[in-house]
Amino acid sequence: MSTVTLQPAPVVRITKIPEKKSISYKNLLLGAALNMFETSTLGQPFEVMKTQMAANRGQPMLKGLQAIYSRGGILGFYQGLIPWAWIEASTKGAVLLFTASELEYRAVAAGASPFLAGIVGGMGGGIAQAYSTMGFCTFMKTVEVTRQKSAGTESTFSIAAKIYKREGIRGMNKGVNAVALRQCTNWASRFGIARFAEDAIVKLRHGEKAQASGVDKMLASAAAGALSCWNQPLEVIRVEMQSQLKGEGRPEKPTISNISKYIYERNGLIGFYRGVVPRIGLGIWQTLVMVALGDHFRDRLN
Repeated sequence: MSTVTLQPAPVVRITKIPEKKSISYKNLLLGAALNMFETSTLGQPFEVMKTQMAANRGQPMLKGLQAIYSRGGILGFYQGLIPWAWIEASTKGAVLLFTASELEYRAVAAGASPFLAGIVGGMGGGIAQAYSTMGFCTFMKTVEVTRQKSAGTESTFSIAAKIYKREGIRGMNKGVNAVALRQCTNWASRFGIARFAEDAIVKLRHGEKAQASGVDKMLASAAAGALSCWNQPLEVIRVEMQSQLKGEGRPEKPTISNISKYIYERNGLIGFYRGVVPRIGLGIWQTLVMVALGDHFRDRLN
């Protein structure tokens, strides 16, 4: 009589896929709303300040602030808000949060740590927003802040039409590669550092397995926003490429390479860090809104 040997059943390991925080169209709407809020409050004043200082690298901060104020008082700090910053904010915020959320979710599902997933999401979101609408809008905001006095009575729509007629769509997206490089490194740093800092803060304040509170997320986002300004040279290069100010020896056809050389010859290494103080303020505010508030509202929507 033969003996039947029973084999143990194979062990099936189930990998838990992280729950998606909100469906895609909600991320689009939320991103647009959050970025509109960020820009219309502290975002645009910081943007104008850093652009003024990056374009006028020999100008002390106090004189830069006086120059901005002379263009319309407090409203001078909101120069370029309507329509360019609003167009940019409503579109880039939607693209950023949608793309970053999708990539971050997929990266975590594939086994990446929150830190690595944040970097992947931030890189993808930053590149996507730069090449979709941000390149054109950033260019027009810079035109608004740096245009010559002789063009003071001319609308930016008129200036945009002239640039398009003279240089086509390429002229309207001048400096877009520098914008994409800046945004890629910006949001990779912001999301990545924010996730890393959040874990560290939670462990320090509450212990290993505690959930992050709103205060924890705010502290992590503020740290990420400040530390992500390491790439300020890319921002100065971007502003110079899009600036309407004319300088002796300035390249007729600006590229990242020849503009870098131009800035170094005129201002040295320190020239690449002009405007870093208001940019730190901008970075902190943007990261608080788009990462800390973004996480909060995505959880609420879920």
